Amino acid sequence: MAPSLSSLLTLIVLLLLLCGTPGIQGLWRHVKTITDKNWKELLEGEWMIEFYAPWCPACQNLQPEWEDFAQWGQDLEVNIAKVDVTEQPGLSGRFIITALPTIYHCKDGEFRRYQGPRTKEDFISFINDKQWKSIEPLSSWFGPGSFLMSSMSALFQLSMWIRTCHNYFTEDLKIPVWGSYVIFALATLFSGLILGLIMVFVADSLCPSKRNKPQQYSYLKKPLPESARLLKKLEQKQVADEDHSDDELENKNPSKKDFSQTAMRQRIINPLSLVDKF
Repeated sequence: MAPSLSSLLTLIVLLLLLCGTPGIQGLWRHVKTITDKNWKELLEGEWMIEFYAPWCPACQNLQPEWEDFAQWGQDLEVNIAKVDVTEQPGLSGRFIITALPTIYHCKDGEFRRYQGPRTKEDFISFINDKQWKSIEPLSSWFGPGSFLMSSMSALFQLSMWIRTCHNYFTEDLKIPVWGSYVIFALATLFSGLILGLIMVFVADSLCPSKRNKPQQYSYLKKPLPESARLLKKLEQKQVADEDHSDDELENKNPSKKDFSQTAMRQRIINPLSLVDKF
């Protein structure tokens, strides 16, 4: 008995599902998945990146348009990418994703946020007509490669790790919620104490206190300050000038002692002169 037409069609559909249709493979082949490990690829070339979440209704509505736009990526010479923020919380903090879906355009490391209509035609016009030039790029402070955004990414990853640990404590270990909070509070207190001790040790090493400095003994002769030296020189010079002036006065005006000696000599000489006359 020859197989019926319906059975042949069913067999063909099953084969297509097993092997995969070229159209479906082509859609997913043109959309690149970005993670924390390969996000630096965005710094080279031109990219259009979509940040989405599987549970987001707006992201689900955008998905067909984004996949259709991905087929034009090779013709437009632009890379089409996507980021699942539920799987990559670090990238969510690095790009400050506050709404879903969020689309970024990147050209040679300059990031611009796309806020236009979300249809395939609008995406194509945005790239083909270079409409991205009219948008101000992100500053270097808020760029994904800056120190500030790297710290924000680490903070988001830490928060996700804390959430995972909390779920492990409450679901797997069956610890009450308040017990999980107590564990995190003790861990925070202990880590704060350790960090404080490290900071005190570093500060004491860089800037030691005065008590640790060697004492200066009083019997050591301290050098005079420069001002005291100058003052002492001025006093010595003034004394020398006074002595010199006294010597000059003595040379110019004879003293009383010399005058008395001269008078006595005259008295001795004068009587002799009188005797001669007689």
